[in-house]
Amino acid sequence: MVYRTMQGRVIDLEKLMRQNELTPAIGNMKVNARGDEIGSGGKITKRREEIVAEYYETNPNAKPKRTSPVVEQKQEQVIPPKSEIVKKEYKPKKLFIEETNESTRED
Repeated sequence: MVYRTMQGRVIDLEKLMRQNELTPAIGNMKVNARGDEIGSGGKITKRREEIVAEYYETNPNAKPKRTSPVVEQKQEQVIPPKSEIVKKEYKPKKLFIEETNESTRED
């Protein structure tokens, strides 16, 4: 992932992440930037892969449920012959128009 800033500088984020993988993260978690647990002296006590594997072993709800893939059955499309196709007849809609009889009006 290479980005160019508005000032035209090029920043390679992947290279930056790789360079700082073993740098201790800021905060009180005692991990490095990669997620490995760090003990005294900055030595790695548990790798990130071990932490993730342990999490999935102890939490059964965290494991994705595996389902068998659904096999769709293809249905053949049946097209009826032209003789069987029934054409719908056009019927105009009837509009109700109220007629007023002006001769019966009294002024």
